[in-house]
Amino acid sequence: MTSKVAFITGGTKGIGLGIAEILLKNGLLVAITGRTEDGVQECIALLNEKYKGRVMGIKADVRNMDEMSAAVHLINEKFGPIDVTIANAGIGHFAPIDELTLEHWQETIDTNLTGVFYTLKASLNNLKSSKGYFITIASLAGTNFFEQGAAYNASKFGLVGFTQAVMLDLRKFDIKCTTIMPGSVATYFNNHVPNETDGWKIQAEDLGEMVWDLLKMNPRTLPSKIEVRPSKPK
Repeated sequence: MTSKVAFITGGTKGIGLGIAEILLKNGLLVAITGRTEDGVQECIALLNEKYKGRVMGIKADVRNMDEMSAAVHLINEKFGPIDVTIANAGIGHFAPIDELTLEHWQETIDTNLTGVFYTLKASLNNLKSSKGYFITIASLAGTNFFEQGAAYNASKFGLVGFTQAVMLDLRKFDIKCTTIMPGSVATYFNNHVPNETDGWKIQAEDLGEMVWDLLKMNPRTLPSKIEVRPSKPK
């Protein structure tokens, strides 16, 4: 996998950053996107301390197809064709259905579901050419519903179904597809700030190692859907 190119959305912190660091450590070239220029530049400055010249950052919103296409174009110019696309960008708004706003519903669906569709469509020709890998970061909320989770559950149930369906569409091109469904992860999700009390949770680097294991797996074998949870919940 040395010098293969990975494209990670939502890669400036949390799970996306954890995956980026593991892939860089193992020799890949990595391009990450984020929604704010400041966030992208701060992350790239950090990663460049160890991996200068092997990582690039792009301000791009997964909800905008033009921005995703432009991001792929920039990656191709600097690093070449994409071998691995990891659709990680996601948000969560939680409220009872009678209080859930139209804006929060739309932002959740547009980011967590439509944004993944745009990410795949933008990079699909690259993946066909490289016989690459498409990985989505879903959630255990993609099979387990809960109160105040209408928007988030809908987006993640949809994401799991989307990834499984495109897995069937794309395997004829020798493109592998996997959805990873984590439980509690120590990230900044939903305004949480990781701290010392998060030791029992899945860590972002654990998911990075899981992605790396998938990339190393013999091509004849495809773990198409992976549920992962803390081994000993608090």
